[in-house]
Amino acid sequence: MLRSLTALLMMLMLGGCTGLFFQPMNRHVRTPADIGLKHEDIELRASDGVALHAWFLPAATTPARATVLFLHGNAENISTHVAAVQWMPAAGYDVLLLDYRGYGRSSGVPTVDGAMRDIDAAARYLVGRVGIRRDRMVLFGQSLGGSLAAWYAARGPRRHVFSGVVVDSAFSSYREIARDALDTVWWTRWAKWPASYTVDDSFSPVSVVGDIAPVPVLFIAGGRDRIVPPAHSERLFAAANAPKTFWLFPEAGHIGALTDPQTRERLVGWIEGVVSR
Repeated sequence: MLRSLTALLMMLMLGGCTGLFFQPMNRHVRTPADIGLKHEDIELRASDGVALHAWFLPAATTPARATVLFLHGNAENISTHVAAVQWMPAAGYDVLLLDYRGYGRSSGVPTVDGAMRDIDAAARYLVGRVGIRRDRMVLFGQSLGGSLAAWYAARGPRRHVFSGVVVDSAFSSYREIARDALDTVWWTRWAKWPASYTVDDSFSPVSVVGDIAPVPVLFIAGGRDRIVPPAHSERLFAAANAPKTFWLFPEAGHIGALTDPQTRERLVGWIEGVVSR
């Protein structure tokens, strides 16, 4: 999740903030066309006026089986994270990949509050787009994106437009993941409690995840995840209300479960189940 553990530790000790959880890259390393995908460049505007960029990948089938709003992790931008969803159009899904403010071609400076505005702008766009079935929309986030998705699905202005929520390898709270990071090195363990309290936990997903119900939510975790330990997903699952599902993949690492074609088919089955209710 975090590109530089050393930088995180030092900044936490000096006084942390949620900005530590964003590691943006402005340069695009590829486009969907480079990997054989049709796409549209989408320009959005958040409620506070920040200009945002996204890619829309149309489904290979007509009509689409559903539409997925994808929220990526904390590092780089959609040009690297597109690999996580490049299989979805062929499986019949429209996908909108959003770059939060400060990432890729999106303007602004990343913050958690700002990211919530950005997600809302993307949801607003999908609701207004011709051809999108508003009763077949799914919110899908990985790592930081999973934590953002869980919060938005519980508190976001347009949370009710989603028929299901997928939370993959997410942390349960900003303070808890900061403590986990500090606990990995012996010489910082003494600081994990005092330093973590400098981290803003206002958007901690574990505190609100119960309010996603009655929308179904799926939690995915890898047993070998050393970046966001699976205990975070377990805490989120425990705090959520039904309908909820938890998949633990003992051999998978961070956001690694969906690299397996069989797991992708399993996810397709779950999505079909929730959008057909």
